[in-house]
Amino acid sequence: MKASEYRLIVTKPGALFAACLMVIFAAGCASVPPEYRDPRDPWQPYNRAMFKFNTDFDNAFIKPTAEAYQAITPEPVNRSVTNFFGNVADLTSAVNNLLQFKLSRTGSDISRVLVNTTVGVLGLFDVATNVGIPSYKEDFGQTLGYWGFANGPYFIMPIIGPSTVRDTFGFAGDVVIDPCFSVNRDEIYWGFIGLRVIDKRAGLLTAGEIFEEAAIDRYSFVRDAYLQKRDNDVHDGDPADDAIDDNVWDLGVVE
Repeated sequence: MKASEYRLIVTKPGALFAACLMVIFAAGCASVPPEYRDPRDPWQPYNRAMFKFNTDFDNAFIKPTAEAYQAITPEPVNRSVTNFFGNVADLTSAVNNLLQFKLSRTGSDISRVLVNTTVGVLGLFDVATNVGIPSYKEDFGQTLGYWGFANGPYFIMPIIGPSTVRDTFGFAGDVVIDPCFSVNRDEIYWGFIGLRVIDKRAGLLTAGEIFEEAAIDRYSFVRDAYLQKRDNDVHDGDPADDAIDDNVWDLGVVE
């Protein structure tokens, strides 16, 4: 497949960046069988290679560590660690809800942080949920979607995993406003970040087992599930009827 076979429809900001990335990856499309080609995933050769790398890295290091962590950590302690990081996520969610002018959700997130940080002892106990204060997990990728920046091509980040061009920028924005990334870089900091990663991975162990048993083409399964979930997240449970309209760049193949 030649780069000239692509059309670029500029409908929203950021198309120039997409064009540059398209030129870099378009040449690799020739190695993708026709039945696996998807207009949302023009960089599939790279993405499949990175998916395999991430899977191998997870199987070799992250998953075994998460399994050991889950096995040796008492359930109440495990739950408290998860609650603590959930409380941090509520703070960043409040910022993103504010940026989207969702004031009621912003108030709910702030209330959760105040209740869980005080009564819940620095977030170790999720008191807010028990008293009926809902959690609205918003990230900067969703904020960009709210302001008209659509997905762009599917893109797998090294180690981090599934993303899109928009969500990759969103991830960088979340890092900037996340309190966990604002402390001094020392041994305690990196241990803290490592615990956060392992705790999150431990929470996905059961889902991972179901996925491994159910998926035929695991790459396509993960991609489709991720894109569907993100569309649902950005539209607050009411995804767009036309997925193409939600793309910053239409990278479809000209027949």
